[in-house]
Amino acid sequence: MRNFSAIDRVIDQIDQTLKAAFVPPPRDPFPETIPREEGALSPADRDLGARLMRVNHAGEVAAQALYQGHALCAAHSGVYEAMRDAGRDELSHLHWTSARLKELNGHRSLLTPIWYLGSFAIGASTALLGDAMSLGFVAETERQVVTHLEGHLARLSKTDQKTRVILEHMVADEARHATRALEAGGRSLPLPMRWAMRLASQVMTRTAFWL
Repeated sequence: MRNFSAIDRVIDQIDQTLKAAFVPPPRDPFPETIPREEGALSPADRDLGARLMRVNHAGEVAAQALYQGHALCAAHSGVYEAMRDAGRDELSHLHWTSARLKELNGHRSLLTPIWYLGSFAIGASTALLGDAMSLGFVAETERQVVTHLEGHLARLSKTDQKTRVILEHMVADEARHATRALEAGGRSLPLPMRWAMRLASQVMTRTAFWL
């Protein structure tokens, strides 16, 4: 396992940020199991799918920043590597949501820079509390994301099968990230912190649905 210096970490995370912000998704970013063809969607179904995917794209922007903040301030190299790997998984999700949003003629959240900067600050400040707290924060975040995505699956039109399969893939990945964070030594967060995280998530998701 490579030991990253402070300068290595900064350069590595800048590289990850630039990839997330400026490198366009591959021409076909989706996994092979996601359908390429789909039936016609009604205007209402298309609008709902686009709004939900805008929320999820905002969430993936926040996830990039959160993992980068956690990685940059991780105390041990093993935790740093775990955060890097999870961030790369989330980059795939960012590409999926961006591409699907474009297919649905939607637009990204107008507040994307705020979601990124706020999440990076949260990730870095939590990591400074120690790796166990940082990993616990990641696990709780991913659990809440799974609940959020399952809510979207319940709301989504049954005709929008492509969006549905994308979200199902994301649910599986986020659940795996939560499990890995706990196995790596994450500890349960205090109840007030979990409530605060849930409140912050609700503010972001409800705002991104419209903006």
